[in-house]
Amino acid sequence: MDAQISTAESKNWKAPFFTIWTGQALSLLGSQVVQFALIWYLTIRTGSATVLTTVTMMALLPGVFLSPFIGPLVDRWNRRVIMLVADSSIALVTLILALLFAFDVIQVWHIYVIMFVRAVGGNFHRPAMTASTSLMVPKEHLTRIQGINQTLNGGLNIVAAPLGAVLLELLPMKGIVAIDVVTALFAITPLFFIPIPQPERGSGEGGTPTTFFQELMEGFRYVLSWRGLLGILIMATMINFLLSPATSLLPLLVKEHFQGDALQLGWINSIFGIGVVTGGIVLGVWGGFKRRIRTTMMGLIGIGVGTLLLGLIPGRAFSLALLAMAITGIMMPITNGSLGGIMQATVDPGMQGRVFSLTGSAATAMIPIGLALAGVLSDTFGIQIWFQVGGIVTLLMGFVGFAIPAVMNIEDGPAGRSDQQA
Repeated sequence: MDAQISTAESKNWKAPFFTIWTGQALSLLGSQVVQFALIWYLTIRTGSATVLTTVTMMALLPGVFLSPFIGPLVDRWNRRVIMLVADSSIALVTLILALLFAFDVIQVWHIYVIMFVRAVGGNFHRPAMTASTSLMVPKEHLTRIQGINQTLNGGLNIVAAPLGAVLLELLPMKGIVAIDVVTALFAITPLFFIPIPQPERGSGEGGTPTTFFQELMEGFRYVLSWRGLLGILIMATMINFLLSPATSLLPLLVKEHFQGDALQLGWINSIFGIGVVTGGIVLGVWGGFKRRIRTTMMGLIGIGVGTLLLGLIPGRAFSLALLAMAITGIMMPITNGSLGGIMQATVDPGMQGRVFSLTGSAATAMIPIGLALAGVLSDTFGIQIWFQVGGIVTLLMGFVGFAIPAVMNIEDGPAGRSDQQA
């Protein structure tokens, strides 16, 4: 814990942290603009729910199968180097994608492969950045930083979708994809100059360094001993099984059910983003309940309500769809910001790479199956059913969470930890 105390409690933590954070934010903007353009490109070119769910699956598979092994590497290796290599690799494959568009040889499978490679880099980058945040930011400010991150995500949704729609009218796809390469430089450059603290490495019996396998198993034991976290993971797995396919099908919902185009999709994403920013502000001003897990469960119920409404609205009532997306957006930071603050404040810094990777992998494990089913069945039976079922399940999980003591006591940490600290 010495690394966290010496760095996170420093009065000078803001400048280095927010320099890196700003570069990452600019890179995320470029990535989301390109992602919007690619999704709409595939929607217009193929009109297939199977294609859209497949490209989403390519972005998820590395997280499901590689994250458990990435976590120990994040805790063992230099986290600054991990982020440098990950960001650089993502920029390189994106440049290849731009060249494929430039030479007019792009195929759908090219996009699948490049999305997969980008996802591998992202699954190294995310736990490294999240774990580094815990060492760069004082503990009392972690929830606030979570709120800022949630507000950033909302702001990007406001800006990225309309910007992507405008750029689709002004630039060829090669030019839009190249934007992501340029913005990636803003994320990469600060990492060359700003050091990132490392947690103290654990050791085995007799003081000998632990092996990769030992640290991998230690991560599994840490998560399995935490009954509240296991309850959250089971809930997240069930929700993601239905909500992630619904999200990936949103472009087709706009195009086919609401008879819209890229502008309407942009409005949907922007209203969602405005909701996220609003929710982040509400959470920042209100602060949530004293037990942050109560705030998380309340937000989860709200997400269920908004998603269910989106699945029930008739095609002629697009304005009501915007209201449903606003409700969902408001509840997202209230849910994720509170839970993220709990995790960063409770999990040992030296374990965070493993824990965040394992929990992320477990929570997304069922998504590929859901996507595979959603693509085929929605092409056959329609799209709205996924929003209806996903909304009902999410709503129920929020109420069920309040009834599970282990979930409501998650802030006490893993089993036995409070006893050791007493």
